[in-house]
Amino acid sequence: MLRQLRPKTDLRTLITLLAVASIVITLANSLYASWRVQRDVLIGNTLESNRVYATKLAATSEVFFQLAQSQLSYSAKMLEGGLDNETLLQKEVDRLREQTSSFNSVVIVDANGWVKAISPESLMLKGMKLTSSAAKQALTQRKPMISDPTISAANNLLVFISWPVWSKTGGYLGYVGGSIYLKKKSILNALLGEQFYRDGSSLYVVDAGNQVLYHQDRNLIGKTIPPIIDDEQRKKESNGSLQLEGDGGQSILAGYAIVPASGWMIVAMKPKEATLAPLNSLLLQVLKHSVPFALLTLILALILAQRIALPLWQLARKASQMDTSEASREISGIRSWYYEASQIKRAMLAGIGLMQDKIGRLKSEVQTDPLTGLLNRRGLNAVLEYFLATQQPFAVLALDIDYFKRVNDTFGHDVGDDVIENVARQLEFGARQTDVICRNGGEEFLMILPATDSETALAIAERVRRRIEIQVLDRVGSITISIGVAFWTPEMKTMEHTFKQADEALYQAKNAGRNRVMTLQKAAVQPEAVHSATF
Repeated sequence: MLRQLRPKTDLRTLITLLAVASIVITLANSLYASWRVQRDVLIGNTLESNRVYATKLAATSEVFFQLAQSQLSYSAKMLEGGLDNETLLQKEVDRLREQTSSFNSVVIVDANGWVKAISPESLMLKGMKLTSSAAKQALTQRKPMISDPTISAANNLLVFISWPVWSKTGGYLGYVGGSIYLKKKSILNALLGEQFYRDGSSLYVVDAGNQVLYHQDRNLIGKTIPPIIDDEQRKKESNGSLQLEGDGGQSILAGYAIVPASGWMIVAMKPKEATLAPLNSLLLQVLKHSVPFALLTLILALILAQRIALPLWQLARKASQMDTSEASREISGIRSWYYEASQIKRAMLAGIGLMQDKIGRLKSEVQTDPLTGLLNRRGLNAVLEYFLATQQPFAVLALDIDYFKRVNDTFGHDVGDDVIENVARQLEFGARQTDVICRNGGEEFLMILPATDSETALAIAERVRRRIEIQVLDRVGSITISIGVAFWTPEMKTMEHTFKQADEALYQAKNAGRNRVMTLQKAAVQPEAVHSATF
């Protein structure tokens, strides 16, 4: 008797799973898309904000240098008469230092490098000769300049801004200059300020040689750090933004700008993690508001799945009871409210009388093979009459045990019968509930697959072939089968022609080496390695 394999899932479960999967995937996709868009927007806005802020500070610093040089230029003009009046010189340096607080110290130096006046006087450099690189550079170049960071005679790390002093006749008298201390309170600290440093943001300034001029960590001032852009890019772009890798692999969003007068670079930074921190809270809020609607949608999907699946479930339940006397009345009472269920119901009612008759006859002993319990040719003819009456297409699998004669000759007919029974059981396990299996005589079998396309038929044939191939039988060992596949539709010739095609395909499979599935035209499935029966 054929074993009925019950499906593991029903339509209602499948529809519910589909609805749940659709809701979850849609929600996850929406959250991910929102997160990705918001992430890119936050990163882009932060990069642009840092660039704009650095550019603003660079412009402010540029204005400061211009004002500082303007002050020194004015003083240089006042000193055209000479550098002999020490009282006048002292008043001028005091005025420059105290008037605007632009400089930490101010000095007037003659053409030979001797200090003529200095403010504050506590530095005690008056009358001394300056030998720092900035002082020598100012004497040598004799033009307005902003020095690189240097160590002063008083051992201060500073930046020196100077302006040459020329006499009315054009003679070089020396220069007047002001210094900005980098490690002490200065105008640079006041300009850059600390009001920007929130949410992990920070700021630093480097000169053209990447020496730190300003930083929150004063220990870094005066030290050289790796450049964030190369010299060529620095010359081409006055400002920009980029992502950097900080200490510990932390990603940093940075904006930079160049101060034209000094060549300094101002860099504003913010950790990416701090930038994206609000996004996590936003996503939690979105999820919090989305879950109730998702649950409501799920409930509606469950109700709809129940309504859609109910008619088909009822019809499927009655399909296995079509040989009962009450089947027709019970199927008529099923409410099939949509097209597919209505058509299935109509087809079942149309064929129920004939089906009951045929099923009854298929159960009789005269239509059953006594060795295997499968249908014999007479039982198969009854099935084929039903298919012909209902014009139902089907696929035919003609199966033959490879080298079966060798089994009988080697081990005897009792072992041969055991092999045939084992093959019959494997065919039942590999078949579907609607498939019909028939022993065609000797070691030959037939499988009828109703309403089956070529792809499915070949897949079932290969599944059956594989199940038998992997079986290991007592004494005999492994056996294999060859399968020929053909198809019948109402538009085709007689069914006998289709069975002949299946036999010819089986013959081709035998000639091609056995243990394979073939259609009449070409091989449908070939095993990775063909094994003969082992004895």
